[in-house]
Amino acid sequence: MKLFLLIIVVLFFAISPVYGQLSLSDATGLINRLDVETSGHIFEIKLISNFDLTNYRFEKDEKQLILYFDSGLENNLAEIIVPQNLLSGDFMFHLNDQEFFPKIQSNEKINFITLNFTGLGTNVIKITGSEYLSGLDDIVPIENKPYESLDNDFLPPDEQSNETLSGDYLIWLIVGGIVIVIAVFVVTKFLKNKN
Repeated sequence: MKLFLLIIVVLFFAISPVYGQLSLSDATGLINRLDVETSGHIFEIKLISNFDLTNYRFEKDEKQLILYFDSGLENNLAEIIVPQNLLSGDFMFHLNDQEFFPKIQSNEKINFITLNFTGLGTNVIKITGSEYLSGLDDIVPIENKPYESLDNDFLPPDEQSNETLSGDYLIWLIVGGIVIVIAVFVVTKFLKNKN
């Protein structure tokens, strides 16, 4: 009887942690860093989730971030960090085209969004903000110009360039000669005073 009781106690401590691991996996997260390039700016969005992100897209005209993912768990949990400069203001969330209300915390730099929902399989989350690029301007890309036009924009005309370079060399030669004459004079004066 004592042996039977000892086996039950040992099995209790051996089996409990194994079943504890299943619930622990629901709360663990994969870290994804999403680089969103829009209007000449690059923003990093961080996503920590217990589901697999398969793709993402940013629609600047709709002020919307779209996340595509596959989930193998019934209870899904994610935390998203979105820069305030990219999206801010009043947010709307849609999970598979159904309005959804996650927890949002914001400061002057980021929006911290906590998503908690149920559902297995392929899902789509749309995050829409009311403000886009707040505090920033669009960066207009510089058009590519031919090589010759770049030379003309940044360098003086050829005849002016040659005169300037030869004039600069003459000035440096004169200054260098003066420095050498002064150095020789100081050294000879120092050696005479030492004797």
